[in-house]
Amino acid sequence: MLPLPPIDLKDVQQKLATHFRPWQRSLQFWARAVDIYTGYKVFQLRVILVKDVKKQEEMWERQHEVAAEKIYAMCSDLGGFFLKVAQIIGKPDLAPAAWVKRLVTLCDHAPATPFDAVQLMLETELGRNVGEVFERFDVDPLGSASIAQVHRARLRGDKTDVVVKVQHPGVQDLMMTDIRNLQAFALCIQKTDIKFDLYSVTKEMEKQIGYEFDFMREANAMEKIRRFLYENNKKSVLVPRLMRDIVTRVLVMEYIDGVPILNLGAEIAKRGINPGGKIAVAAKQKILQSLTLAYGQMILKSGFFHADPHPGNILICKGSEVALLDYGQVKDLPDELRLGYASLVLAIADGDPIRASESYRELGIGTLSKCENEQHELLRLAETMFDTKLPPGVTMLQPFSEESSIKKIAVETFPEELFSVLRTVHLLRGLSVGLGINYSCAEQWRPIAEEALFRAGRLTGGCQG
Repeated sequence: MLPLPPIDLKDVQQKLATHFRPWQRSLQFWARAVDIYTGYKVFQLRVILVKDVKKQEEMWERQHEVAAEKIYAMCSDLGGFFLKVAQIIGKPDLAPAAWVKRLVTLCDHAPATPFDAVQLMLETELGRNVGEVFERFDVDPLGSASIAQVHRARLRGDKTDVVVKVQHPGVQDLMMTDIRNLQAFALCIQKTDIKFDLYSVTKEMEKQIGYEFDFMREANAMEKIRRFLYENNKKSVLVPRLMRDIVTRVLVMEYIDGVPILNLGAEIAKRGINPGGKIAVAAKQKILQSLTLAYGQMILKSGFFHADPHPGNILICKGSEVALLDYGQVKDLPDELRLGYASLVLAIADGDPIRASESYRELGIGTLSKCENEQHELLRLAETMFDTKLPPGVTMLQPFSEESSIKKIAVETFPEELFSVLRTVHLLRGLSVGLGINYSCAEQWRPIAEEALFRAGRLTGGCQG
């Protein structure tokens, strides 16, 4: 009888850990998500008993602070996909101030992959030693996000720096586990509290995140948008130039020098400019105007757009120029949705409830009214969902509130492909609220929407823009 080979305990332990890791993450997510959700439900019962409005507000503030710590801990500990969740919900217009203050720091703070693993991936993908390709390669990353991290480097024979984007090894399977857990949770809460088709939203997120691992797709998207904005936008929004000969699980692009938009306030103060003065306000308005114009052109004119304008992907360069980074999430909107959305933009800009209702049907957004003044609430819901300017009297979205449009108008069906537009508008709104400027993207986009509809033969009387 042949002797059995020796058992490698470390190898067995590693295989077991890999096998059980998705189950561990699922248990951690559900334990924490249910704790946060039930905490709010129990609190809602308690706060009803308090009649003093000021005391109610203080109680809500404390509850939001407690929840913020729990959400931060969950997203920080689990990382991966939950860093994207933090980006989506941690916005000034969507979440309580306590959440925003806590979650905004997670934008670009995923755990970094150690350099020896980065070096191994680079040499495997490039087929050469790092020193043969790069004259200099910074060991410490410029930033680490949920799917990849970026390093500053210089290619051999070049005089300018580049950014090298490298995927975290083994992260894709875990992210798919996370999103399926979120889908199940979304189905639960849309049956109880939030009357919105959250499941379709999470299905679109699953598709978009799957794309983010395809660096060739990202490279093509970056070049396409760079060309489009160069031709249509007079370079007020910059897109990095790609090094086309190095595209695998590694992307190499030009380094753009700038200040992250999250640090804009500190940078303004550092230069001795009053953050609330005319110069600072004018600079912020120019930044928002540039971004909004670029997005209006991409969404309504082209239909192909960068779908991830969270603060970690926006740099402010000299002269208030804006650089848009990371093209892992892009969307190619079908013409029928692009034109349907153009019609909705006009409805919002003109305050036209009849056109808003017609546009909802055209877009395939199925609603069920629970109120008398249905058309008014539909327009209010359109403003809440698809404009950067918050409706009058609203400073933050409160989906659990009885006065919320989502409580009065249940969104039963929502086209998955429209989620990227919804998310983009909400991220732009978060930026505007964060910069202290309340403006309407629908009003700014009216001429572009009119031109799109006119070119499609769907706007009579000529293009007014």
